[in-house]
Order: sequence, then structure tokens, then C-alpha cells
Amino acid sequence: MGAQWKAKHKDVAANAKGRLFGKLAKEIMMAARNGADPGSNARLRLVVEQARKVSMPKDTLDRAIKKGAGLTGESVHFDHVMYEGFAPHRVAVMVECLTDNVNRTAPEMRVLFRKGQLGTSGSVSWDFDHLGMIEAEPATKDADAEVAAIEAGAQDFEPGAEEGTSLFLTEPADLDLVSRALPAQGFTVLSAKLGYRPKNPVDPATLSAEDLEEVEAFLAAIDANDDVQNVYVGLAG
Repeated sequence: MGAQWKAKHKDVAANAKGRLFGKLAKEIMMAARNGADPGSNARLRLVVEQARKVSMPKDTLDRAIKKGAGLTGESVHFDHVMYEGFAPHRVAVMVECLTDNVNRTAPEMRVLFRKGQLGTSGSVSWDFDHLGMIEAEPATKDADAEVAAIEAGAQDFEPGAEEGTSLFLTEPADLDLVSRALPAQGFTVLSAKLGYRPKNPVDPATLSAEDLEEVEAFLAAIDANDDVQNVYVGLAG
């Protein structure tokens, strides 16, 4: 789980397709406030690439860009809010939200955290590193992740979430630079975003199967909330 929790079960993943598009549309609208051209807006370019990789319909993508850039005459405003606390069994959790109504989201988070513990700002973020995270796969058979990390300017690398992929870790400010440099090193970028990585993750093996199931159920409920963009959890693996 490590850097970012993702639902494991196929039925959950299948049902989450529309929700994924909704979350990406929000990120696109936020990024497009700084310009509708991905060529001159690095943040927008990265999100657009991610949306295309998951086959977001072109009209949905274009509409989100225009709406965020103010080209449709509609007013778009989202607040970026972080909630920190613990899942059951004292597993640290950071929840990243984009909401158009904090007065709705805050009580919803309080309810969702009843099976864990909602903390104050800074209560668990001290135990996470804020990093750029780039998942990429080799485009050539001789592509070497270690060499690519050094040449592209990444801080570190490790096996990615999907088999055969690598996760390149960067300073937040270097995310776009490294993302642009990796193709020249033989890697195809699958996703690139800022995120949080636990410094002292809990080994899932120290939890019983029943306890781990409780944690997974808690995380799934959090992730299902429409205002939640990302869930970062202090579990290894």
C-alpha cells in the first residue's frame, strides 16, 4: 500500500471507473485555472496525460479543461483540504480532498473516521514525506531503472504498483522535469503526481487477517467519498 492506497478487489475497481473520471476531472479543472494549454501548463499536462492513460472520453476531458479555464462562463471553485488521523489499529492515514463545500465534507469525514480516529492538522503528516511520484514502465528491453533515475534527476526508485513498472521518487518541484526526462532514458510515464509516503510504515504481517480486513474496509469507505481525491496510508508493501 505504501504511498497511496488503491482498492484491490476487481469488483470495487470496476465500479470505481466513473469515480476515477470524476476525480481526474476535478484535478483537470484545478490545473486549468492556470491556463488551458497543456504545453505551457505543466500541472495540466501531467493530469491530462494521466486521464488519457485511463481512457477518459475526449469530450469529458475537453469540457473539464474549458470549465476550469473559465471558457464556459461557469464558476468553478474547489478547496484543497487534508484530513489526518488513524485507521483502525493505529494505522496512519492522510486523506486529500477537493471539495466545493467544506461544510459538507468536514462532517462526512468525521463520520467516516468514527471507526478510526480523526486527528488535527500535523498529527500524522510529520511521519510522511511529500514527494513527486512517477510510475513508469520500460519502453525498451535494456532500460535500466537505476540509470534512468540518476540521469533523469530522481531521488530514488523502487518497484511500482503494477508488475514490471518502476516508481521514481522526486522532490516536489522536480516532478515535471523528471517526468519529461524519463522517456529519453527508455521509460514510458504512466502517471505523475505529488503525494505522501510514510516514513515508518506498519508491516501488514504484524496485523491479523481480521485486523487488516478492518483497515481495508475503513480505507474503502473513505475512498468512496466523492470529495476524496487520494488516500495515503502508513502501511508497507
